[in-house]
Amino acid sequence: MSLSVPHALSVWHRNLAMYRRTWKWNILPNFFEPVFYLVAIGVGLGAYVQQMGGLPYAAFLAPGLVCVAAMNGASFEVTYNIFVRMHYEKTYDAMLTTPVEPDDILAGEVLWAVTRAGIYGGCFYLVTAAWGLVPWQGAPWALVVILLTGLLFAAIGLAFSLQILTIDLFSFYFTLFLTPLFLFSDVFFPLAERLAGFWLWVAEALPLLHPVRLARLGLAGRWSPVMLWDIAYILALSAALLCFCRRSIRGRLMG
Repeated sequence: MSLSVPHALSVWHRNLAMYRRTWKWNILPNFFEPVFYLVAIGVGLGAYVQQMGGLPYAAFLAPGLVCVAAMNGASFEVTYNIFVRMHYEKTYDAMLTTPVEPDDILAGEVLWAVTRAGIYGGCFYLVTAAWGLVPWQGAPWALVVILLTGLLFAAIGLAFSLQILTIDLFSFYFTLFLTPLFLFSDVFFPLAERLAGFWLWVAEALPLLHPVRLARLGLAGRWSPVMLWDIAYILALSAALLCFCRRSIRGRLMG
């Protein structure tokens, strides 16, 4: 593997420099979407649904939406932004005229996607903590889960982005993949109370379920062996997809 840490960091720094120019406009839609859900569903519906999973409904909802914010931050970066840099701006072609290699580009983009996940997820965590929905002392654990969420969805989004030839196909990714994950990954209701048997095993294949469960259990101080499975799932799937992405990006950029 021809990976140079300084070169990968230079790719990350390039993205950071570009983000500094537009962060005010980029952060608004991705950050405020879960805020609106928290207010409309957590506060509005929470007035009628007093308890969910042994917690006040808004407190039940908050950890899942922290993960959703991190998912959105990473996903938008490794879909539309990477596609534009690859096919329209030809940014990677220019990078390859320098000592930067495809592995450096891949590592730098993943690192930047995780950074954006940290920005969106971290800011949303601060909002929920200020409202008293999650504990302030849970911030270190929340940061770990946010970064794991960013890594997972950076790998998933990159694997998709490197296979498509038209930007229009991202509507399928967001509508038919991320939206069902958002709705059916323990964010709004506990799957264990609504599903049984075979369907619970099917639910375990949903990527968003694992960071949501890690966040909710960890922030509530309810440690469970299932959390080891969640961490193993995230790391194993991320590693497998990034290995696939490495072969794909070398083919796309060097072919």
